[in-house]
Amino acid sequence: MSAVEACADGLVLRLYIQPKASRDSIVGLHGDELKVAITAPPVDGQANAHLIKFLAKQFRVAKSQVLLEKGELGRHKQIKIINPATDPDSGRGADRIRAWL
Repeated sequence: MSAVEACADGLVLRLYIQPKASRDSIVGLHGDELKVAITAPPVDGQANAHLIKFLAKQFRVAKSQVLLEKGELGRHKQIKIINPATDPDSGRGADRIRAWL
């Protein structure tokens, strides 16, 4: 399984999360996952909420269209993005992720 897979209604991302980073960014590949650095601490779901907000902004979708499918309590997560933006003006992170498809 690759880090990014297209599915019928969007994308499935396999992520490795680095909480408490100095800034939010999509770092690159980390084995067979994408490494994403986020500034939120891994306390009381703050990191998950921040990750969903960050990915929604990158893909220009509503937060409700970013679903945490697996990995609620760990660093290894599987996220589904429903109907991500496909226009050329989509977020930089989305463009980088599409390059790995």
